[in-house]
Amino acid sequence: MMHTQTRYGWTSPQVLAGILAMAVIVAASNYLVTTPVKTILGIDMDALTGLNFSGHIQWAALIYPISFLVTDLMNRAYGAVSARRVIFVGFILGVILSVIGSISFVKSLPDMGAVSAMELLSSKDFWLDAGRIPVASGTAFLAAQLLDVSVFNRLREGTWWKAPLISSVLAGTIDSLIFWVMAFAGTGDAIFPGGWVNFGVADWLVKLSITLMMLIPFRAVTWNLRAA
Repeated sequence: MMHTQTRYGWTSPQVLAGILAMAVIVAASNYLVTTPVKTILGIDMDALTGLNFSGHIQWAALIYPISFLVTDLMNRAYGAVSARRVIFVGFILGVILSVIGSISFVKSLPDMGAVSAMELLSSKDFWLDAGRIPVASGTAFLAAQLLDVSVFNRLREGTWWKAPLISSVLAGTIDSLIFWVMAFAGTGDAIFPGGWVNFGVADWLVKLSITLMMLIPFRAVTWNLRAA
């Protein structure tokens, strides 16, 4: 039986499981945002695609779309209120884990000339210069996830695949647009050779592909919930 009531509170096992899953996805995506995808299941992606796949796609692009699966499953099974709780609390916990991980990583770095890792962490310029990307990431995440909940809710009574497909595709597109524009607009090719737009489009296409694949586990889980 599918549940749409709002009786699933902050401490219910269902919501806590969703929060934990969301926090792990957010933290993992932030951690792997600079790790290129060279091979998948032993397959060389550059050779398979004939493109510079590893030069454009990071592991975060493959992991992040799972967050929309979590949101849609929570929305379908336990309602929009529970889904929003998972989004907000999971996001906050994920950011905390990401910050702790980033600080630990910087502390583990060897001294860089006259500047030590601790001096770098205590530098105001370090946090200001590094702030544009996390602000863009957080803004994109919250805007996209809340849009996903809203669109899914409007389509929830239709054919099973319409709500998760349309909501996730729209939300994923908004997420990519907000993130890449906020984080890199005006940088030219200073960060990405050939310009950030090419990398942004490649990132969006990969995330879109993963989003489509997420329909399979969505159907499998909701089918079991309906039968329960």
